[in-house]
Order: sequence, then structure tokens, then C-alpha cells
Amino acid sequence: MTIEVNNETTHRLNEREFTDLARYVFEQMFLHPATELSILFVDEDAMEDLHKRWMDLDGPTDVMSFPMDELREGSEDQLASEGLLGDIVICPTVAAKQARIAGHSPEEEMLLLTTHGILHLLGYDHVEPEEERVMFTLQRKLLLTFLASRGGSAHITDTGGRA
Repeated sequence: MTIEVNNETTHRLNEREFTDLARYVFEQMFLHPATELSILFVDEDAMEDLHKRWMDLDGPTDVMSFPMDELREGSEDQLASEGLLGDIVICPTVAAKQARIAGHSPEEEMLLLTTHGILHLLGYDHVEPEEERVMFTLQRKLLLTFLASRGGSAHITDTGGRA
């Protein structure tokens, strides 16, 4: 697995935590070991530019996902095809605002957004109520089991990652 994390902001973060989370989600979703992912942290101006260019929406958002090879999850019996999963772009300042409202740390919010972004790259969505239920249930399960495996916090709510 190749997971690249780049931080173009002044926000300090533990890049390894995001790499470890992505690896965990890859394993749980039975992705091929040669799957590639990029996670980029940007400031509000850069995120606003992306949000306007790709979604035609004003203002910065929390997370955006850009799928590449349209990979889908595998199964215990059959790993997913190898390839480039895509890019996730996260705005730490927007995440920090959402974290305050949700009652958890900015880092937990960004881990939630990373999980959310990976699920979008795998074809999950939350436009329809049933899609939202499925995606957010899986998102919560993946994140909480990851945090529990590391002895981390377990009070994540599903307020983030709605982009």
C-alpha cells in the first residue's frame, strides 16, 4: 500500500496516524496491497478554490474526495483490484470548527473525515437516506474500531464528513 500524506497548512498533525488509519480501512475493506491513496491537508483558501471548481459551491468545505481508478471494496474471498484509489483533501480549520460543535478534538474530526473520504472513493455516498445510513454506520464502525485498537478516544459523532 502506498499512502502519501502531505500537509500544506500550518496545522500540526501526526501524519503517521492518518497513514495508519488508511491502512486499517484498506485492510477492513479488503483492498489490494498495491492500492495507492493521497491525503492532502490544505488551508481554507485552497479548499474554497477546489470546492468552487469541482462542486460550484462557495466557501471552504471539510473534505473532498477525488476518485481515480473507481476501485470498489473487495471481500475475504476476493481482494479488490489494485490501482490508484484517489485523493482526499481535508481542511483542518473547517474540521476544527466542526470538532468544537461535535465535542471532540480536531484530530478526531480529521480522522473521521479521512474515513469518510476513503468511503467516497470506494463509491459510497449519502445523498439518499438509506445510502447515508449505510455509509455513516460503516464510517463509524471503521473509525471506532481503529481508535479502540490503538487505545484512542471513542466519542466520535457523525457530524463531519457531509461533503
